[in-house]
Amino acid sequence: MAKPLVIVFARTPRYGAVKSRLAQDLGAGETLRFYRNTLAALLRTVGRDPRWETVVAVTPHGALTERAIRWHARVAQSPGDLGVRMMRALREIGAHRPALIIGSDIPDVTPAYIAAAFRALVGAAYVIGPAVDGGYWLIGARHPTGLRLDALDGVRWSTHHARADTIARLGADKITLLPFDLEDIDDADAHHRWKTRSMRRL
Repeated sequence: MAKPLVIVFARTPRYGAVKSRLAQDLGAGETLRFYRNTLAALLRTVGRDPRWETVVAVTPHGALTERAIRWHARVAQSPGDLGVRMMRALREIGAHRPALIIGSDIPDVTPAYIAAAFRALVGAAYVIGPAVDGGYWLIGARHPTGLRLDALDGVRWSTHHARADTIARLGADKITLLPFDLEDIDDADAHHRWKTRSMRRL
């Protein structure tokens, strides 16, 4: 029996090409360092957990040689908006097993959260990991092959409506929300809060 699947959506870490809002506050160099370190840490922990298979779905097309991801299976993200790209990845890579997509820029993600998401899919068609800003850092399906590419048409991406729109499109009765909100590090304030949390763990 195939292991469940984690798909990490990532941008290839390149100067000036990641986290544009954060770069306005921190500068392109510091933002690139943050993104590269966050992606590498995620792949060292979640990406090496033997309970599931991990694949990195990369954009832009052809950018598959970054050092941080070279030891993991890699595919290119398909064309289309975020909803189409996620539905295609779940349907075509996930195939006949539970599958999740997670972002690559939320440093608080841990294997325990991923395991909780797979447990949620035992009793639900979909699972969502809510983000503080009204979006989400994780989405998964128990039977990915049944997904339609247009399942998330109309979702207002990069706004505080994204999670509510997604729930409305998929059906609230089919979704389990994980009981913890994580924070996408999009600006200097979020970056400061993350650094403060990190220091407390030391």
